[in-house]
Amino acid sequence: MSESMASDPAADDDREIRIELIAGEHSGDALGAKLIGALRARLGSRLTLAGVGGEEMAREGFVSEFPLADVAVMGPLSILRHLPRIVRRVYATVDRVIAFDPQCVVIIDSPEFTHPIARRIRRQRPDIPIVDYVSPSVWAWRPGRARKMTPYVDHILGLLPFEPAAHARLGGPPCTYVGHSLIERQAWLEALDPAPLRDRLGLDPAHPVVVMLPGSRSSEVGRLMAPFGETLRGLAARGVRPHVLMPVVPHRKAQVADAVRAWSVRPHLLEGDEDKFRAFKMADAALAASGTVTLELALAGTPMVVAYRVDPVAAPFLRRMIKAPTTVLANLVLGENAFPEFHQEKSTPEALADALAPLLADTPERRAQEAALARIPLLMRIDGPSPSAAAAGIVLDYALGRRRRDGGAPT
Repeated sequence: MSESMASDPAADDDREIRIELIAGEHSGDALGAKLIGALRARLGSRLTLAGVGGEEMAREGFVSEFPLADVAVMGPLSILRHLPRIVRRVYATVDRVIAFDPQCVVIIDSPEFTHPIARRIRRQRPDIPIVDYVSPSVWAWRPGRARKMTPYVDHILGLLPFEPAAHARLGGPPCTYVGHSLIERQAWLEALDPAPLRDRLGLDPAHPVVVMLPGSRSSEVGRLMAPFGETLRGLAARGVRPHVLMPVVPHRKAQVADAVRAWSVRPHLLEGDEDKFRAFKMADAALAASGTVTLELALAGTPMVVAYRVDPVAAPFLRRMIKAPTTVLANLVLGENAFPEFHQEKSTPEALADALAPLLADTPERRAQEAALARIPLLMRIDGPSPSAAAAGIVLDYALGRRRRDGGAPT
């Protein structure tokens, strides 16, 4: 659970508080925007911000030193191709942070970009506290990174409840679970009624509903669409003919629409968060790519089967690198493998259909998943009003000197 926040700093003095925020991609931009709102709620006009962010942070009045697109690149080949520009941005950012002289630096996710900056700031200004918002996945692969972070990161704000224990075990920096941004939407999700979507699509209630989520990246969609489509044939051979709902992000809609032309069942393609979560709540079960979506499904109470495929050339390397007992975030939160997962050659249509079919009826497999799903919101709950408020409290503890750089409690 999150640590209790210190008393509101606005009651203490009227000093200007300078905080540097450095995001390196769009997910960090979203977290940064909520953090800005929480910091402003505590400090008002006393808050002065600088750093790097994107459109969502800009909507909060944040002015980025350069466009986020300059560094928001993913994958080793893309990083290598843009490396000279990224390196220039790293050095320029460090110089500007030193000139800004903040009371605290917050690096937000994107360790390939933000951690080199943090290391250089620590060498030049070891007195400036550095907080890392979003832990690298040290619990999954390259666990040695945890200990290597300790010299230049004073505190980690974890999004997942098992991360503080993981860092303690691996010798990483102090880590506090502040909560995943998804839990800020839990009340909205619980109130969301799936009936309007069912009526709009004209779904026959006599047929089960399956939601399919092949991922948001082109490579994920390209590798999973064919086995997902064949899984539907496998279900039909077992006498199960579900309605299929498929939420898609706009930039993948054409790719998905082209792939489903070969399917035996034409899915309903859905866009937008509201329809996506209505589909989750309506669905009897989901077939999903591994990723954050498994937490979204879990918080919606949707039983699931998880699959993933990577480049066959990279697969042996990744098998050696990954140390976690599961790649499914919902399983990691639970501490048990409640939701079956199938990777690479094991993600056959036959295996997926065998795992999915029992979830579409009243079976022991479905009841076991429902019991596991009921535990996840409790495990992800935090004490404070919101994850962003909890994060802001710890950032301000460091900015105001209320928390020592050795990770000690506020004084």
